[in-house]
Amino acid sequence: MVFVYRLLINLILIFSPIILILRLIRKKEDPKRFKEKFCLFSEKKKDGNLIWFHGASVGEIKSVVPLIEKLEKRKNIKQILITSSTLSSSKIFKKFKFKKTIHQFFPIDSQVLTKKFLNYWRPNLAIFIDSEIWPNMLINLSKADISTILLNARITNKSYKRWKFLSSLTKKIFKCFNAAYPQNNETLKYLKNFEVKNVKFLGNLKFSEKEKIPENLINYKLKNFLKNKKFWCAASTHDNEEIISAYAHLKLKKKIKNLVTFIIPRHTQRTGDIINSLKELNLKIHLHSSKEKINKDTDIYIVNTYGETDTFFKLSNTVFLGGSLINHGGQNPIEAARNGCRIIYGPNIQNFKEVYELLDKNKVSKKVKNLQQLTEAVDLSIKGRKRPKSLEVKIKKLGKKILKETLFEIESYLKII
Repeated sequence: MVFVYRLLINLILIFSPIILILRLIRKKEDPKRFKEKFCLFSEKKKDGNLIWFHGASVGEIKSVVPLIEKLEKRKNIKQILITSSTLSSSKIFKKFKFKKTIHQFFPIDSQVLTKKFLNYWRPNLAIFIDSEIWPNMLINLSKADISTILLNARITNKSYKRWKFLSSLTKKIFKCFNAAYPQNNETLKYLKNFEVKNVKFLGNLKFSEKEKIPENLINYKLKNFLKNKKFWCAASTHDNEEIISAYAHLKLKKKIKNLVTFIIPRHTQRTGDIINSLKELNLKIHLHSSKEKINKDTDIYIVNTYGETDTFFKLSNTVFLGGSLINHGGQNPIEAARNGCRIIYGPNIQNFKEVYELLDKNKVSKKVKNLQQLTEAVDLSIKGRKRPKSLEVKIKKLGKKILKETLFEIESYLKII
């Protein structure tokens, strides 16, 4: 099975120039740094101990920021490397003022490139975040005798069935991890079924995300516009959810004066398509990236920049979390909960089932099935009283506990350095 995987990856490598050209045209790749995916690095390895974190995109990178801030203070760590696969995550990284930490793009998972990557960076400890499991890289890490951790691990029922089907490959890959720390009980059960070594449940590390992202202050133009306005936020939206949110806005406008709807698409490169779909509704739209004055009659305010979600959660008391009215599996509601938002979500939240159960139990989230229910839920939330701060306090306390325990576990591997 490993042979088949390597054959497929080599085919992807052959066609990768064409794939990359298409991604560059669609502005999904950095025009200067995409070469890092072929191990043509833009940063240099320093002499001394290096800790390596790898996460797919924005959420994974943000989840380990508090951890990295702690590790940067350790004198025996000379450098920390973060790798990711998306352009948005590289832009988010720039917002943090790290001293020892650098970012590079994760290489294509071929035998040649993964070996070249490890020979250059020579990490003392490799930490893979969430569901980032790359066979060639993990096998070569194991061969190089480099301790490897699966941190804040997440395996959904769908991915579990897929891994189970690939039983011979799965067994070989999961043996490469020296330890795994699942973010929920479902993943804990799956990792034990895969016979992963040293599995320990600590909780979801995203509860301990950094509270403030530098340079995300509310600008004067926006602050002035929002005076005497009522507003709500549709965040991490996917195709079709923006139009649903816009229809909800039209219905709500009949009841609520001076209403503004913030839309934060999951993928900002879809902004043009979103604007085109909303034009038919005759709504006044403003882009967050625009330098023009915000029209006082603006209906839809689209946040088409990276790393601004936290700012708009702080503004909004009511948040609809996307990826849930379509069959996507939902988006993580922890950041919204940390900011004290009332959370509305659709029926498809299987990727974050346990988190939503916690929020439902604390009566701060509500499930809706369609446009009508979404409209009613937003209406009630906007008109309702502000929620007590008790859950925010509880979440922050839990986050500190998870961070402390996670740091303790990682430091046990650093003692051998």
